[in-house]
Amino acid sequence: MHTVVCVKQVPNPELAAGQFRLDEQAQKVAPVTGGQLVMSPFDEQAVEAALRIRDTHPGAKITVMSLGPESTRNVLKHGLAMGADEGVLLADTAFVDADSYTTALTLAAAIKKIGNVDLVLTGRQAADWDAGVVGFGIGELLGLPVISFAQEVQIEDGVARVERVLDDGTEIVEAALPAVVTVSNELGTPRTPNLRETMRAARKPVAVWSASDLGLAAETVGAAGARCVRERMFIPMKQNRCELIAGSSPEEQAAGLAQRLCEAKLI
Repeated sequence: MHTVVCVKQVPNPELAAGQFRLDEQAQKVAPVTGGQLVMSPFDEQAVEAALRIRDTHPGAKITVMSLGPESTRNVLKHGLAMGADEGVLLADTAFVDADSYTTALTLAAAIKKIGNVDLVLTGRQAADWDAGVVGFGIGELLGLPVISFAQEVQIEDGVARVERVLDDGTEIVEAALPAVVTVSNELGTPRTPNLRETMRAARKPVAVWSASDLGLAAETVGAAGARCVRERMFIPMKQNRCELIAGSSPEEQAAGLAQRLCEAKLI
């Protein structure tokens, strides 16, 4: 049993929103000075799901994989410290500014390169852009079934049995392996790496693959191959206006309010 967990490095979601700055000209979020980069919490829960599967299937192998710059190695090390067996870092200048499509394309190519993968786990969405489509893209590109919003994943006799979250409850869905599952926060709190696993993580292998290692042309990945065209990125301006309704009594004020609401065609 071999599980690949796709993880992403994001700015710490616990940072105050006021610390973020937007570069509207470059259409990018400016890096927060001194801001910590961490594994996306949904992806951390996907690693936890893989570890729980291994708890019931001793000997199962877990690979954590991420696309990003060299600093992303720290996120992989966190996954290894949680208990994963090996890491794969997809690092290449050609991968810069990838959108959801080129991210899924690159991850799918890396999963193909690994070969014999039984299960692919991702977070339900990334904690920075919240798009929630990369997992589905991987499934589409690999021709695998996808089950989303999992709060529990069990593997038995070559079948993934997933309890997935709905707006008004849960449902049980099954898919033959290999398959892709996106994990939701309802899975529960992921385990905290202990000192022993943290020390072992430093000795676990991390492979680094470029676009050429994956057989991908530079013009098909990153910004060059992106299909999402960003027209504008900006912080919406909020304009609040307060109007006091005059009146010598509550009844007179209520009548004035009703009149103003009628004039605004709100009632």
